[in-house]
Amino acid sequence: MSDTASQVGEIFEHMPSKLNASTAAGMNSVIQYDLGGDGGGVYHCKISDGACEVGEGAHDAPDMTVSMEAADFVSMIGGDLDGMAAFMSGKLRVSGDMGLAMKMQSLFT
Repeated sequence: MSDTASQVGEIFEHMPSKLNASTAAGMNSVIQYDLGGDGGGVYHCKISDGACEVGEGAHDAPDMTVSMEAADFVSMIGGDLDGMAAFMSGKLRVSGDMGLAMKMQSLFT
């Protein structure tokens, strides 16, 4: 397993404990992550009533899909790549619920 793959795995493994429950209260949304390149894969995160459940693979009906290279995703989560800068430069692509996209930064600590 590549270093990037193990880092991506750790991010998704810890995602439920990083959820800001007060921000997520009352939400019922699914975010899909399509990560390309070395260590990439497809994951989804279901946020429902202040809790987060992560799964590997595509979801049938995601509310929003985040697409980017796995290495850029790791850099963004680690704070080395600004999410807005990644979006503006085309490294981060979002489709679906843009309101949910705007809320992403405050959803996870």
